[in-house]
Amino acid sequence: MPTTRRSRALEAPPERVWELVSDPHHQPRWWPGVSRMEGVEEDRFTQVHITTRSKRAIRVDFHMIASTPPEDGRPGLCSWEQEVIGTPFERVLNEAVTEVTVNPDGAGTRVEIALIQRLRGYSRFGAVMLSRATKARLDEALDSLARIV
Repeated sequence: MPTTRRSRALEAPPERVWELVSDPHHQPRWWPGVSRMEGVEEDRFTQVHITTRSKRAIRVDFHMIASTPPEDGRPGLCSWEQEVIGTPFERVLNEAVTEVTVNPDGAGTRVEIALIQRLRGYSRFGAVMLSRATKARLDEALDSLARIV
């Protein structure tokens, strides 16, 4: 199961970073490719991506797995899973889970984003290419977080 991890130290208090990563309403500000959010509830949300060539909206549904804020020097964890069953993503993915860890680090915060993807069928042969693309996407997310905070 390919897991891609990227981390970065940010010059912001953990509470500020947590506020951004734990609230799906903020994802268009920092998660690559998300143009807006729909159907945000306590335990689920939908990302809307606009493809550049066709200008079609692609909706990707997620449900929350964990949301534990950082406190008393302990790291916070926010994780969500993509709903793939019954969607076009089901052809290539068995599972896709995103985990964001917010760790107090001196006067700042260390953020780690992990994307765990279990590929289906022949898609498994593209794991190396997927890993490269995922690293770039996670770096872009961390760059955006750094700009915001």
